[in-house]
Amino acid sequence: MNKFKFEKLLIWQKAMDLGEEIDDLAETFPDKEKYNLSSQIRRAADSIALNISEGSIGQSNPEQKKFIGYAIRSLAEVVTCLYKAKRRNYLNITQFENLYDKSYELMNMMIAFRNKIN
Repeated sequence: MNKFKFEKLLIWQKAMDLGEEIDDLAETFPDKEKYNLSSQIRRAADSIALNISEGSIGQSNPEQKKFIGYAIRSLAEVVTCLYKAKRRNYLNITQFENLYDKSYELMNMMIAFRNKIN
């Protein structure tokens, strides 16, 4: 299909995948986190792809850079939530390292993408 510009962006595709992995992880958190950490990490993860797509639709280059910046900030929030979840023993070290590495890769891709926007 790919009728929207953002659908072709690898950073959007990877952000969508990360969002689903984070959603699956948050589903395993204890019930007491339903309105706290589970909700926060899900919203932050979803915000990454949402900001990438919003910035790519009819925006000027400075606007697009601004929205990529928002996506990077949301990714930093996801990573901090992952640390919180690890400290609370809601995920094991392998799960943490896997999601941390994917987050780091996505961050570098988004920074490179933002730097290419003139």
